[in-house]
Amino acid sequence: MFENSGMMRVNYLLERGLDVESMRRRVIANNIANVDVPHFKRSEVNFESELRRVIDFNQGQDGRYPGVVTDPRHIPFYVERDIRSVTPRVNLDYNTTMRNDGNNVDIEKEIVDTAKNQMRYNAMVTGLSNNFRMLKIAMRQI
Repeated sequence: MFENSGMMRVNYLLERGLDVESMRRRVIANNIANVDVPHFKRSEVNFESELRRVIDFNQGQDGRYPGVVTDPRHIPFYVERDIRSVTPRVNLDYNTTMRNDGNNVDIEKEIVDTAKNQMRYNAMVTGLSNNFRMLKIAMRQI
């Protein structure tokens, strides 16, 4: 019962977000480390767009039309996905080039992404800490 509460779903999303931000930090560090390597292509982590798609789908906000399945052998139009099934993906950016040697790492963008990453990580840690504090207060009252 408690595992399916709103607070635990938020905690799960915050924990997953921390994992993603840690992965994003490693990818950004790899991009910065290879800024001078010829023909190196930068990577980026995609997670939030897929998570948004699953959340919208589960809430029925994606504009889908229900299909009627009259036989169990029919393939359903939409398959419900759990938030826990969403995983981050590391994508290479093959389409751009910043310099003549084929490298596409822009150090200024990577530094800005590092700052954004750190702010998101700190916000998630604060949110998780507040949730655990609330849980601790609730357990004292029992």
